[in-house]
Amino acid sequence: MKKILISAAILGSLFAMYSCKEKKETKVLTKEVTFTKEGSLRLKKATNDSIVAQLNIEIANDAYQTETGLMYRKSMNTNQGMLFIFEEERPRSFYMKNTEFALDIIYINSSKKVVNVQKNAKPFDPTSLPSEGPILYVLEVNAGLSDQWNLEKGDIVEWSKPN
Repeated sequence: MKKILISAAILGSLFAMYSCKEKKETKVLTKEVTFTKEGSLRLKKATNDSIVAQLNIEIANDAYQTETGLMYRKSMNTNQGMLFIFEEERPRSFYMKNTEFALDIIYINSSKKVVNVQKNAKPFDPTSLPSEGPILYVLEVNAGLSDQWNLEKGDIVEWSKPN
């Protein structure tokens, strides 16, 4: 019985010491991510091969980059975009849960043709925004640009990486 009381007293004093310690606040610092040009991209009309837009692009081609996308950014210039490159062509869906500014999400198939555009995707919206068919690439640009360019299904996307 004496051992039980001593054990209880030790546990009680340890608990009291622990609960009286100052709690340290942990701060997570996030730094805004800035644009890094990793290539150039052109959007062309399928009907007459005319160029409707030329962009500097960042490329997301691994799991981390794809999951992060344009998060931790406040904005993007109108001559910039992010190109997501996947390993297999299949229907995909994007969302805006952690993105702070509106986007047009352009779904592109393995032939580098526009499958569909999810226009004016709302910031912080967790709603699923699906492609209308199998895709291999996704281009994210500022909201409203796809209308400005009159981008349509079947239009062509070309890009290159700097040497």
